[in-house]
Amino acid sequence: MEMGPKFDDESSPRGDDGGDEDHGLREEDGGTPEPFAGGKVRRKASRYREHRGDYLHVSSRPGLMRILEKQGDTSILFADKVLKFTGSGKMKRRIFILTDFAIYLIDPETEAMTRRIGLAAVEKMCLSKLSDNFFAIIIPTEYDLFMASTRKTELVQVMVDVTKSASDYELEVLLSNRFEYNASASLVKEVSFEETEGGIKTRFKWK
Repeated sequence: MEMGPKFDDESSPRGDDGGDEDHGLREEDGGTPEPFAGGKVRRKASRYREHRGDYLHVSSRPGLMRILEKQGDTSILFADKVLKFTGSGKMKRRIFILTDFAIYLIDPETEAMTRRIGLAAVEKMCLSKLSDNFFAIIIPTEYDLFMASTRKTELVQVMVDVTKSASDYELEVLLSNRFEYNASASLVKEVSFEETEGGIKTRFKWK
């Protein structure tokens, strides 16, 4: 059974923003090679965007800081708004915060934590080879995360960097235009990406 995403509001992740494309990071860019360099089609805007980590000014928001401090976390490496797929295929707005210990998902309206995932539990990240905003975080001991972010490139890079600095292994980044993820404890979905004349088409299939 194939299905498309259902959105809770007017916001929807775009497959293509119409920008120029680039295959990986070249030497003249003057940057650090990325975990998907050479295999990922990237938009020009993504290549040259300034990275600054905390886009939500979490340290100035007492409600969010209380959540982190309660868990003993204070080092904010990345924070931004994302869209998260539910098991039923709907998209929900979430605040995504990455620290050097964990990933936090927080309801932006209530500022209540909906999920916390220790970085040690993350096995790998899955991305397509195209210039879309989607990515999956694979967590074998729990159900996985499938989300969309307009700053996906930076988010993935920070995830790889923090994992490498905190442990002896490098987080695997799988590049494929078709992969599976556990949408819930009992539901496996396959997502496929296809480049079309009108942009990028994303399909979901129940497994």
